[in-house]
Amino acid sequence: MLVERGMRVMNVGVVGDAYAIASNYLRRSGAIPDNFVTNDRLLEIVVQLFHSGECNKIRLANKAIVAFEAAQADQFKPTRQAN
Repeated sequence: MLVERGMRVMNVGVVGDAYAIASNYLRRSGAIPDNFVTNDRLLEIVVQLFHSGECNKIRLANKAIVAFEAAQADQFKPTRQAN
């Protein structure tokens, strides 16, 4: 299904499939809770990658997983305090 958003056309099927693949992996790895609530951050990453030109659902899912895990790692890094 194609949805027109302004001047861009988004293939909802590709985005949905990529999100499903990425969220399934991240749930199984314990990175996101095992529930049926959509993870807004992951969905945002998938959509951004799609808009940047990635249209293959497997590559889209893999790139989203890498970006999500990197963002999670950065979030939990201890900050250094200046002495």
